[in-house]
Order: sequence, then structure tokens, then C-alpha cells
Amino acid sequence: MTVSVALFTSDLRVHDNPVLRAAVDDAEAVVPLFVRDEGIHRTGFDAPNRRAFLADCLADVDAGLRRRGGRLVVREGAVVAAARDLVVETGARSLHIAGGVSGYAMRREERLRRELAAVGCTLRVHDAVVTALPPGRVVPAGRDHFAVFTPYFRRWEAEGVRGTLDAPRTVRLPEGVRSGPLPERTRVTGVSPGLARGGESTGRRLLSSWLRGPLADYGTGQDDLAGDATSRLSPYLHFGCVSAAETVGRARQRGGPGADAFVRQLAWRDFHHQVLAARPDAAWEDYRTRHDHWRPGEDEAEAWRAGRTGYPLVDAAMRQLAYEGWMHNRGRMLVASFLTKTLYVDWRVGARHFLDLLVDGDLANNQLNWQWMAGTGTDTRPNRVLNPVVQGKRFDPRGTYVRRWVPELEDLADGEIHEPWKLSGPRRSALDYPEPLVDLAEARARFERARGLG
Repeated sequence: MTVSVALFTSDLRVHDNPVLRAAVDDAEAVVPLFVRDEGIHRTGFDAPNRRAFLADCLADVDAGLRRRGGRLVVREGAVVAAARDLVVETGARSLHIAGGVSGYAMRREERLRRELAAVGCTLRVHDAVVTALPPGRVVPAGRDHFAVFTPYFRRWEAEGVRGTLDAPRTVRLPEGVRSGPLPERTRVTGVSPGLARGGESTGRRLLSSWLRGPLADYGTGQDDLAGDATSRLSPYLHFGCVSAAETVGRARQRGGPGADAFVRQLAWRDFHHQVLAARPDAAWEDYRTRHDHWRPGEDEAEAWRAGRTGYPLVDAAMRQLAYEGWMHNRGRMLVASFLTKTLYVDWRVGARHFLDLLVDGDLANNQLNWQWMAGTGTDTRPNRVLNPVVQGKRFDPRGTYVRRWVPELEDLADGEIHEPWKLSGPRRSALDYPEPLVDLAEARARFERARGLG
């Protein structure tokens, strides 16, 4: 009996999964494998929120495979060693995996190719599994990646995405393959109280519901903080519970301004993956240095983490992150601008905190979005500063979002809620809310001096 291995990484689904489909077509029996990677644990990337969400995802993949006659095989340890051992046990002649863009994923792929070749097994790497288009599919003349989004998007749109693959009808597992237990969400401590449930089934239901209704208004409502008119699909895309290519294809079928705006956001995700694929060191090094001499600012950074900066919209967004392990995109932009440009604290401090909490903590998108807001990344206006008061009045004009997450301000009037420091007398002293960490005008002048602008 011929055997292949489908090594699941960031593609935790049975629908539209080129890795699983190719492995099933490649041999008479297939081993769907997930390795609880000790390397990820050492880097601290398996933060509680993602670990809990991952447990949901693996349980759902296992259920989907069992409905097709198979099951998920779980091993623990170093990925390359665990995969090689399984190949030797089963006599597998091919192992299939989704291509990755991080330095870690690239090194893993190199080691897999070398170690598997030594035991007579071929590594097959599949593109367009994690993203809609593979990194490197579209490149500018004479360069290995696009550094500006708009020209990338024009080429991305013209390229089109691959067709959607059906889930395999049957998955035949070789006899006698041992498996460790599936991880359990209930055993994970330190999880955000409002963390969403993970898994392909939940993700596909959310996608279908989004496409049927809210998508139509996305073009006008995507920045409405109180309305929360976003898809909430980012965790499911990060873990591969839903396919980026299928999501783009289905959104385009719906059509309209909302779908166009949504697809553009998915293209941003692909854009960041192609940047990181070409520049893996951008995960922790400035993509474009501004020769910043960042302030230590640990006390201010801690107030930022705790949602106690004295700026209501910043604090509301940071508290949403702590409670849900997720934050609205407009909030992400604002709090990143506030930390890096208003407080002038190193973007890596903020990126690390986000990775500690975000369930969708994707290395490419998290790090490169932080660099974009810090002005060290691909932004063509690297010195723009978002004013939290102006942002609040524009994107939360009635203060609904702030009241939801900063209840100590819930009794303030709409015109007061974004500037509570302007209150006086007993009303101000009765508020259990801090004074602003910094004066916005002074902070902006400090930033401009640091960047040599003033």
C-alpha cells in the first residue's frame, strides 16, 4: 500500500485544502498529521489565546476527517523529527505541506527536504494554501517583491485566484498509526474571557453569514468601531480554518462596493506575506530604518497595555484586546500610532504585546502592520500621526464603543466622552479615570524632532 503524509500547519481545514487533497490523490492511504511544535513553544508564539483557539481547530479537523473515514494523527516535539519518524514508521513516499513565509517556516522546509530525502521520501510544498495568491506570484520588474501596496494590488487583482477544491470524499488511514491526544481548550489557562470559538465549522458558518448580508455594507461601515461591521474572519484565516482563495472567490461572486472593499483587505494580507517572504528579517528589524532612538517609556507602555492612557479610544481598544483577544482594525491602527509616534516607544514592544494576546497573531500581518504605523515599513507617508481625539469623534462620534469598554466614562455626554480631562470640579474628581499620559501637541513635536522634521 502506498502512503503519503499531509502535514497540517496553518491550513486547519478539510475544504479547499490543496495539501490534504494532493496527499489523498498521491497514495492509497494518507496520514493527516499535526505536530505540537516545541519550536513554537520555545519562541513564545503559542500564547494562551492561540493555543485555546488551536485546540478548537484541531478537534474540528479531526471530526471532519473522521466523517470521511480517517482521523487526525497528533505528535509532539520537533516537527522535522516527528515527521521523519512517521515517514519511517509508515513507509510514506511523499509528504505534503503548505508553503510558509516566515524565516522559521523556511528553515523548517529546508530541514524537512533534507531529512526526508535521507529516508526516501519526497517533500511537496503547496502554494496558495495560506494566502489567496502565492508570495512571489506577482513581482515588479527586476525586484523580488512589491514594496508599495497600490501597484501590487493592481497586479494582484489582474492575476485572479485558483479554483476552489472540494473536500476529499474519503480519507483512508494506514492501520496501526499511533497518535497522541488532541489538546483541550479547557486545559489552557490565561485565555481572554471573550475569546471566539475556533474551527473550520465555525469559520465556514461565519463566512457564509458574512457573505449573505453584512458584506454589502462593508465599504461604508468598515471603520465604524461601535457597529463592529467587520467580518471577524481574521482568526479563521490565520489558522487556515477558511481558505483565503475561496473567501476571495466567493466575495467576488457577490460583487458590489462592499465586496470590493473586503477583497482589497484580503489583498493587504497577501501583500504583507509577500514582503515577509522576501525579507524575513522584517519580522523584527526595520524594513526601512528611520534611525529612530526610541524612548524606553516602560511605565507609559504599561499604561498603554492596561488601557489606562487617559485617552478613551486608545484605552477602549486595548481593553477589547485583553477581553476578546481581538481588536477592530481601526483600533489597531490608532493604538499602534499612539505607542510609536505619540509615546515614541519602539514598535517591537507593541508588536510583542499583540502577539501575546491576538488570536489572529499572524507574524506577517502583525509585524508589518506595526511597521507600517511606526513609519518603518511600507507606508508612503511614514510620519503621519493619528490623533486619538479626532479619531474618536470621527469613528465613534456618540462614544458607544468607548462606553462599551471604558465603563467609568459611561455617564458622560457624547461631546465629553473623548476629552474627559476637560471636565472640572466634582464631575472630574468623581471619575476613576487617569489624566492623559502626554499632551498630544507636545508629543507630536517630540516625534517630529526625533524624525528630523522640525
